[in-house]
Amino acid sequence: MITNINALDLNGTYSYADYLKWRFEEQVELIKGKIYLMSPTPKTAHQWVSGQLSYLIRKYLENSPCSIFEAPFDVRLPIGSEKNPAKIYTVVQPDICVICDETKLDEDGCLGPPDLIVEITLRSTIKKDFNEKFNWYEKAGVREYWIAIPSEKTIQVYYLHDGQYQLGGIYDQSPAQSVIFEGFEAPLEKIFR
Repeated sequence: MITNINALDLNGTYSYADYLKWRFEEQVELIKGKIYLMSPTPKTAHQWVSGQLSYLIRKYLENSPCSIFEAPFDVRLPIGSEKNPAKIYTVVQPDICVICDETKLDEDGCLGPPDLIVEITLRSTIKKDFNEKFNWYEKAGVREYWIAIPSEKTIQVYYLHDGQYQLGGIYDQSPAQSVIFEGFEAPLEKIFR
């Protein structure tokens, strides 16, 4: 068991099997085998947006077979149907995720792409959320990806079409709308303070 992140080569490539052996004070994610440090404790704006969106999504899903989870919650995104932890190189902790296929859930979190992922981006995570995570979520088959930007009071919605993300909308005035969950809207005045 490794308890100090400095004991690792941060330029190395690691798998979920490695990840399971770590016990760091810092939260980390793996994207294509590379270690990414997560932001320290989220700030008030982040927590507010997360809480409001979670509440609205949970309310919408009330009579649905879908489940909502909030960070910290491990989402393993293998290539194809790989289940061997030594061959899974991406483990993320989205701020919010919705999983409608309960066979993807196990005691360790989610194995496979959620239907919806929401990331609440900060200055320190904007590059990762719009590049590394965006590209990997697209490749892994996450059906819809929302990026909430508290500093701009904006939500960008992307949906998967023929294996590529399409822009569903940039919402800075009107309610953000889901493409895959018909009728789900998130009024911005309730999301952002």
